[in-house]
Amino acid sequence: MDLYFELILTLIFLLSGGFWLLNKFIVKQEEGLIEFTASLAPVLGLVLFLRSFLIEPFQIPSQSMVPTLKVGDFILVNKWTYGIRLPVLRTKIIPVSLPERGDVMVFFPPHEDRYFIKRVVGLPGDTIHVLNGVLFVNGDKMNQQLMPDLGETPRAMVMTEDLGGIEHLIQKRSSPTRLSQNYSSVVPAGHYFMLGDNRDNSQDARMWGFVPFNHVVGKPVFIWFSIDGINDGFKNWKIRWDRVFTTINLDGEPKSYRWYFLIGVLIVLIYSEIKKRRK
Repeated sequence: MDLYFELILTLIFLLSGGFWLLNKFIVKQEEGLIEFTASLAPVLGLVLFLRSFLIEPFQIPSQSMVPTLKVGDFILVNKWTYGIRLPVLRTKIIPVSLPERGDVMVFFPPHEDRYFIKRVVGLPGDTIHVLNGVLFVNGDKMNQQLMPDLGETPRAMVMTEDLGGIEHLIQKRSSPTRLSQNYSSVVPAGHYFMLGDNRDNSQDARMWGFVPFNHVVGKPVFIWFSIDGINDGFKNWKIRWDRVFTTINLDGEPKSYRWYFLIGVLIVLIYSEIKKRRK
């Protein structure tokens, strides 16, 4: 959902809410267009509340966060981690916490109103330097270690990177791109420096600059579903069961909760069946 969809949803909710008030206190119509439009207000209000303040679903469209996130991953984003904001206006009304180094974060980049997802590597005041594919923060080298068991080709390799105690996976080309060869910047106050985990295949802060805090949207917590080949037509879809209900923003290897979820669903179904038979 980009800013325009959020704006449209808000306007439709306000319109249906107006019809609800009109029907409740003036028209009092039991059937017809006004009554139908008014009936949408509670549903739209609930959807707007959930997506604006609590949790919102997203789909990963690109390879910029490989291997952490893959094309076809469906994720849930916690909207209140970094503070409660008004929809559309993005004005923070209840402060909660600030982004930390290593967080995977959804945000609006400074150059367009479209959701991006990257990793926070630079905090306000940090000096960022990328030299030959290696990240330095305030002069300290962020150690990288090759992980050949997780996939290595003549052109790309998977590595672990330690962001000051926060370990995560990245993917790099054997020959770094221009932006990974030599880049330097200082993060201004109230802004964050974002990089994709697919370091040589990511449009990120190296191209369009720093992300102000009022552009922060939320923090991904779960991959709730994942489809391989999602852009290749329905017949070529394959469910990545190993990624279903896995965590995103935890240090180290992602944890899967799919069996807990399936067991919970099974318990609910058994309980419902027993309850029916007792009636």
